[in-house]
Amino acid sequence: MASTSTPHANMAAGRMSTAASTLYADNQTLITEIRKAVMMMKDVGVDFERDSNSEMVKVLENGVSELMKASDECTQLSHAIQSIKNEYQPGAELTDFTKLFDEKIKRFKKDSSCVSGNQTLLRQFREAIWNVHHAGQPMPGEEQEDIVMTSSHCNLLNMTCPLTGKPVEELVEPVRSMDCKHIYEKQHIIQRIRSKVAQGQCPVSGCPRRLQADRVVCDALLLIEIEEMRSMKQQEARNDAIEDVTAAAD
Repeated sequence: MASTSTPHANMAAGRMSTAASTLYADNQTLITEIRKAVMMMKDVGVDFERDSNSEMVKVLENGVSELMKASDECTQLSHAIQSIKNEYQPGAELTDFTKLFDEKIKRFKKDSSCVSGNQTLLRQFREAIWNVHHAGQPMPGEEQEDIVMTSSHCNLLNMTCPLTGKPVEELVEPVRSMDCKHIYEKQHIIQRIRSKVAQGQCPVSGCPRRLQADRVVCDALLLIEIEEMRSMKQQEARNDAIEDVTAAAD
């Protein structure tokens, strides 16, 4: 795929932007499906662990690990696509898009934040399996404080909407800023962006970003991440119930 500087440069840039948007959307859909599959595998793994089928649990864990690697690669590709879409301008010389993508992906690989969420999902799988028979106990080689911190961790930057005070899982139409990654109820954040008083300032205390209506969206991963958080809370509630019953029996 190549492009040159011509009188139709604007048209070429427009086509490039459209193609990039389509590719980005397809890639985000794939990431979402991978995460859904991991959630299902976690539930199946818990059932196998209850049945003491450790062999199948190990097979599932290996599968989750491989899916997380694939998700990491898709995440890096998504960042590269978005970056090229925002920066690309047709020039007089042919553009080597293969080289351009490789350079972008190498840069994003160095950013650990691109994959931290995926590592958390793998950790959540292992914790769910461990908690079947060892709820409330640290996994081997870890301190109690570590397991408490990670078991309650999720990929969402804020747990409640700063405008309504509602938990994000209760929002009617959740949206996320593409710039600062904070989450809001759509109706209220759009009103704030259009307000002359607020001037689009992010309502999260300490956040310096000024928001734009077209960059506050329900992105491809937001709903699945909210569902993951809801699932985590349900799992924690079940673990608490098990601990209460165990304590009562003692």
